[in-house]
Amino acid sequence: MVSRREFIESHGATCGNWNWSWSFVNEAERFVIFGIWQDSQTRKLGSILGKRWKFSAKGRKNNGYGQAIEHIRLIEQEGYSLKTFPMVGEPRNPEEGELSASQITMFTPELTDARLIVLPDGWYASHIEDDFETIPEVVEEEFWEGASFNVVVNAYERNPEARMKCIEHYGAKCNACEIDFGKTYGPLGQGYIHVHHIKPIHECGGAYKVDPINDLIPVCANCHAMIHRRAKPLTVEELRTIIQEQPKTPTQRAG
Repeated sequence: MVSRREFIESHGATCGNWNWSWSFVNEAERFVIFGIWQDSQTRKLGSILGKRWKFSAKGRKNNGYGQAIEHIRLIEQEGYSLKTFPMVGEPRNPEEGELSASQITMFTPELTDARLIVLPDGWYASHIEDDFETIPEVVEEEFWEGASFNVVVNAYERNPEARMKCIEHYGAKCNACEIDFGKTYGPLGQGYIHVHHIKPIHECGGAYKVDPINDLIPVCANCHAMIHRRAKPLTVEELRTIIQEQPKTPTQRAG
């Protein structure tokens, strides 16, 4: 089995220190390599650098963080391309939770071209071919969850009463971008909205009684898709922050 160093050097890249480096650079060909923590089955956005990785649980600065930030700068400001290789690992500091820096236990020696995605909690990578993914049809939400059946992927029976109560509480508008389909499209869009499970159904362990107010929240189809772009779904608050940070068009400023 090829070592990580042998694999990286075979692509003409190097780093500051082979013991603690998280990222690597090929200056001649102007590309940066990051290992990616990604769900290999769903192919959602994979994490390459978390903001919480800057310090260890004991408050010491992780050596690889500063170099990784510089490599991110090369991508964002100097036009370097991004390549990733898949990794599997376990938390280096389990007490920090799932966003802590991890110890690599296995990696796949294959490079894939990727696009850098910046989110509130860190930097992610989207593989080029994944940018053209199709969004599966969304099934309506419900009160009692968990009776599984197979369509193309595993889905769940959902209770429309919970959806109704959720919309009665929040209103039929997106809680991320605030679009109201009734106001935008008139009678055609009246009452149309997706309802998002704040905690993914597959993490709920089978049938459970859902709270329409605390477990569900209305979002539009576009925002629903963006929430699930990452392997660990974004929160509505995180997505709202991303939307607010984007520069407004002249039409949006005028409105």
